Amino acid sequence: MIKDEAIDPMPLHGKTIAIVGFGNQGRAQALNLQDSGVQVIVGLRSGSPSEAEVKASGLDVMQPAEAVRDADLVMLLAPDERLAAIYEDVAPRLRSGAAIGFSHGLAIHFGLIAPRPDLDVIMVAPKGPGTALRNLYQEGKGMVALAGVAQDASGEAWPLALAYAGALGCGRAGVIRSTFEEECVADLFNEGAVVWGAVPAILQAGFDTLVAAGIQPEVAYLECVSELKLLAGLIEVRGIAGTAEAISNTAEFGALRGGPSIVDHSVRARMEDVLVEVRSGGFVQALAEEAEADYPKLRRARQQARTSALEAARLRLAQQN
Repeated sequence: MIKDEAIDPMPLHGKTIAIVGFGNQGRAQALNLQDSGVQVIVGLRSGSPSEAEVKASGLDVMQPAEAVRDADLVMLLAPDERLAAIYEDVAPRLRSGAAIGFSHGLAIHFGLIAPRPDLDVIMVAPKGPGTALRNLYQEGKGMVALAGVAQDASGEAWPLALAYAGALGCGRAGVIRSTFEEECVADLFNEGAVVWGAVPAILQAGFDTLVAAGIQPEVAYLECVSELKLLAGLIEVRGIAGTAEAISNTAEFGALRGGPSIVDHSVRARMEDVLVEVRSGGFVQALAEEAEADYPKLRRARQQARTSALEAARLRLAQQN
């Protein structure tokens, strides 16, 4: 872990940072940089619904191609599947010797973008959503980040990446030196096979199983979904081993019997399949095809989630609080 005391902020001194995109990460990073005293310009396409919020935050906003013109570092924080087109649009305006940066290794690792040889190419990837990155910063805390360099044209790309991570507040928690490949593969695997893929699916399956057995939906929701927040908090503080010791013997014994029967060799084999698809580029190809078709699978999944019995139970419980 590289902490603030080992990070030199000078590589950002007097520099201008262009943030292209104002979504989950773009918003948080732009605001954290602004609060750290860094000059920030936000690049947004015409008619972006985020433009009013950017201006209300006291940030300058321009078309992406204009925003990058005088920038020393351009952070491309739009959705992965749009980055190649954005880079193609802004590349002619990037000044010689500038740097471009990412918070995910996908576009560089899988060759969606081939940066000009005169550019530094860095990555600073906070390991959590932008809302949490912003909240932690405002609380005087930080979020762990991975940082890496894919192209070091200036010989100073790594100090720049560290300084940027420090300005986000990540140096308060720690920065781990990594690579675009490692960050990308680990992140895509997690999203598909663990926290964003398997965990919600298990919560839904548990809820459905209890409701089908005659348990009230609200009770099933409390048991199978709400307790996850408590478990996550315990794991954060105590680790998995410490969490097992903190719960009742009944709960621990139930976990000992049920966990391995659910997450068996077949599940681990399918996790390996997800990892193989990520590393082979199969996932990125599928993502590109989904984007080209205007996200039909994502739209259908979102609609199903909004109209599920689990979501209805959540809303009923929320109305009582």
